[in-house]
Amino acid sequence: MPRPLRVAVVGAGPAGIYTADQLTTAGREAGREITVDILERDPTPYGLIRYGVAPDHPRIKEIVKALGRIMSRPEITFLGNVHVGVDLKVEELSELYDAVVVATGATRDRDLPIPGIHLTGSFGGADFVRWFNGHPDVDRSWPFAPEATSVAVVGAGNVALDVTRILAKTVADLSTTEIPENVAAGLRTNATTDVHVFARRGPAQVKFSPMELRELAHSPSVQVVVHPEGFDFDEASMELIRSSKSVKLVVDVLANYAAREEDDAPHRIHLHFCHEPVEVLGEDGRVVGLRTAVTELDGDGGARRTGEMVDWPVQAVYRAVGYRSDALPGLPFDEAAGVIPNDGGRILGLDAAPIPGLYVTGWVKRGPIGLIGHTKSDAAQTVAMLLSDTEVQPGAARPGPSEVVEVLRERGLDPTTWQEWERLDGAEVALGAAEGRARVKVVDRESMIALGRGA
Repeated sequence: MPRPLRVAVVGAGPAGIYTADQLTTAGREAGREITVDILERDPTPYGLIRYGVAPDHPRIKEIVKALGRIMSRPEITFLGNVHVGVDLKVEELSELYDAVVVATGATRDRDLPIPGIHLTGSFGGADFVRWFNGHPDVDRSWPFAPEATSVAVVGAGNVALDVTRILAKTVADLSTTEIPENVAAGLRTNATTDVHVFARRGPAQVKFSPMELRELAHSPSVQVVVHPEGFDFDEASMELIRSSKSVKLVVDVLANYAAREEDDAPHRIHLHFCHEPVEVLGEDGRVVGLRTAVTELDGDGGARRTGEMVDWPVQAVYRAVGYRSDALPGLPFDEAAGVIPNDGGRILGLDAAPIPGLYVTGWVKRGPIGLIGHTKSDAAQTVAMLLSDTEVQPGAARPGPSEVVEVLRERGLDPTTWQEWERLDGAEVALGAAEGRARVKVVDRESMIALGRGA
């Protein structure tokens, strides 16, 4: 009887977990034993669900229930606190597993190459998201400046909205969420009263989801102001509205905001359309403003500059123009596209030929576009290729189920397990229950590991 097919998945976010789901499901349906080890750099699973979704979005985090059921399968083993590329090389994984699937996602801010972007007071939105979500590898404090009452957010997607909401809300607004105490303490020093969000194109071209856009105004301390300049629609915009229910809902929400009268809310979110940021203005090394080029819709879904410039007096700038993946040591990486070169999921070497046994899925495969659900079809494509290839490729040299743990322990490393995550999860829920919250997130890496081990 053939031994089980052993697969390593690098990354325990949705892309990695969906890959493990489809592999083990395919194995059961074919009467073939397939075991999957998921190796994760963090001590905890779920990737951007845990560290990339804003704490005031508990409904989105409901997805972890489905992901948890997958992770609980006996064919799947979670190995956390393991940094592939540092603790284990990719070539070592290729000796220990019949196939390796890279699903490391994208966590770094995409660059915004304009003058002044590196001034003090200019931040990456992804960095801010990791901070307010309590990621163990970021500083415990955030450098809010006392003079930063007006802040710019550059971007027209959901991350821009997350950054905007957290900047505009009070700590009291967030008191029922899972934010840890260091984040609450930091937000108490946030002096922001006005957040200006800039989109290069019009309201029909933004990438906001209707739900996230509606939630901007859920706090009584926040008013949403849609500025009429740039609130325009060309024929391409009208076609988008007619063809997409989501776009129509977004435009309807924006129109409702635009029709509201101003109130006396202490915090305001200003939405500006057809403004392209071209320079962060500085004085004595600090942000003092943002210069935008006024644009107009070009009729084909794009925008062109009119020649007019506007200077906005803001004291901080947050760029939320997209995520970018990091290279994984030992594998090729396309710096321009920010992905691992691949053909439908098979990783390609420098000679553009597939590297046997190495695969990729998720954002590091196709770029940081699409919603969480899109990773399912992405994983299906990669898994189909993997299963087809393993029929003809040689197997692992050292396929024993305990080999990887023995290698790690020889190096003084003790990976976290799924049972330890369940214990930590329970501890965080208990901390929250004591304060009338669903959860209080533990931030420190060593503390997470200790709680998971019952220490």
